[in-house]
Amino acid sequence: GSPISLYQRRVRGLFQMTTFPKLLTPLKLGNYTLKNRVLMASMTRNRGLVPNELNAEYYSQRASAGLILTEGTLVEPQGTEWPFAPGIWNKKQIAGWKKVVDDVHAKGGLIFCQLWHLGRAQHLLHNCGRAPPAPSAIAAKGGKFRLLAGAPSYSVPEAIDDPREYVQMFKQGALNAKEAGFDGIELHGANGYLPHVFLELHSNKRTDSYGGSVQNRARFVLEIIDEFTKIYDKKHVGIKLSPSGGYNDMGDPEEEAIKTYSYLVSELDKREIGYIQICRWGEAFDPTNRGTPLDVTKLFRPLIKNSLLFLNFGFTFEEAEKWISEGNADAVTFGRPFIGTPNLPEVVEANLAPQPSNYTTYYVVPDGAPWSTGYTDYPAVKIEKKI
Repeated sequence: GSPISLYQRRVRGLFQMTTFPKLLTPLKLGNYTLKNRVLMASMTRNRGLVPNELNAEYYSQRASAGLILTEGTLVEPQGTEWPFAPGIWNKKQIAGWKKVVDDVHAKGGLIFCQLWHLGRAQHLLHNCGRAPPAPSAIAAKGGKFRLLAGAPSYSVPEAIDDPREYVQMFKQGALNAKEAGFDGIELHGANGYLPHVFLELHSNKRTDSYGGSVQNRARFVLEIIDEFTKIYDKKHVGIKLSPSGGYNDMGDPEEEAIKTYSYLVSELDKREIGYIQICRWGEAFDPTNRGTPLDVTKLFRPLIKNSLLFLNFGFTFEEAEKWISEGNADAVTFGRPFIGTPNLPEVVEANLAPQPSNYTTYYVVPDGAPWSTGYTDYPAVKIEKKI
């Protein structure tokens, strides 16, 4: 048989012939019904600063996901490691995203835009010499700017004068997402990017109303969410958090982290937003053991009564099914399995294994290769229909 079918047969044993009824159960999110709980996580793919036909094809190939969360979408020009990460700050980008959204809708899919500001996780030489913004002038350890001589790490940021300017920038991003026709929006509040850096004590040394107490450090995030819910139905607004830190030099001591995130999660839940997506701790996102592994379901599940809880990071189908069955999550977001397997929910339903994907083409393609390489060229898994 073909290499794919051989691979399927070999791996099928590992996945056992179980069924995943919970993962395949629809879920209400505001006015929408997600057709399953196999959600597509945000993944930077570095394939177009202005969204294009290829991006529309990539997302629409994956429209069987219960919900697609776009890759991080920049709210202003920034010094990112990925020069072709998309933005949503100008008319051309809005028009590009509109085509993506229309194509996803044409295939019966739902798509939220993840609004992204890197904060201190940038290099100024990728942004015309402008220092990156952060709550305080504290550089993050990490980053590797492969396109710059010596592959330097992150620049020392400049302390933001008035955080409300950045709240307004996110608000404009939300208005632009609305204009592009997105079904909803998610604030990227995880992984050491701007909102995350406001939340934590080690990275926020401000002495104004945006620093110090837990309430002050959460203010920036909550003000953005409050702006979002004026633009979109509150149930069509979500947030992504990574309380355990690790990535991009994040993570407060355990006691502090629990205090901060318990307050934040409770406040978000009071606002009855659509969902809170929480990344559990994972080694891949904490290679230097910088983070604080927290039991996210034990700590935060009891605090969430009005919003849905989505979990992220390295779940197998079995594990996702178990966590949903036990009430520890309402849905799970899958990343890499969606890269190699565009029709992942159908594969879950058929009890097949996801196809492998090639890490070397996640963000870049070999010289001279088309941008579709490792992007839109993974075929959907053929499902043999049971008679």
